[in-house]
Amino acid sequence: MPSERRWAMRAIDLSAISDEDLQACAAIAAEAGVDLKDCYQCGKCTAGCPLAESMDLMPREIIRFLQLGDLETVLTAKTPWICAQCDVCSTRCPQNVDICSTMRAVRLASKHAGKQPVREADIFDDAFIANVKSHGVSNEQYLAAAYNLKSGHLMQDAGNAIRMLKRKMVGVAVHNSQGRAEVAALVDRALAADAKRRADASGKGGEA
Repeated sequence: MPSERRWAMRAIDLSAISDEDLQACAAIAAEAGVDLKDCYQCGKCTAGCPLAESMDLMPREIIRFLQLGDLETVLTAKTPWICAQCDVCSTRCPQNVDICSTMRAVRLASKHAGKQPVREADIFDDAFIANVKSHGVSNEQYLAAAYNLKSGHLMQDAGNAIRMLKRKMVGVAVHNSQGRAEVAALVDRALAADAKRRADASGKGGEA
């Protein structure tokens, strides 16, 4: 049975929102390549979202809180971490607001702010990147093992793993891409570029 949704209206003290919060929300939108003013809250993104029932804030609410500059609510929301990145919301938007990219940008901002409201999703992201960087491709069996160890869910899907091994759907051998060094270098460049972009943004904020 779907969890009961709380549709109560939220009271927001706009006087408590600082210029820094507004700038941070604008930076998140800029990183996603969206203009927050384009969204007029029609709700088509929410209506089409397959995971809406599991979210604490609806997709349109994430955009609305960014518009208002309510940074804390955005960074502590579970919604961006639950988002499946299926792109239905962005496709349905009559204003072409890329909500999917906005969710990714919020996740990055939340991670760098030390919030990470859905710890397991962050652990999986890090494990996946490490897996691809090491081997050039994703070895699902070792990705699952690394995730289970780091998340503390040691026996999660153990029964399924045994059945998949017996049916030879997965193996124990590690597969390495011939171009894994190039893949590792690409991952390092992407991470370095992200770190530099954020350092530059932080420096500009300090100058302001």
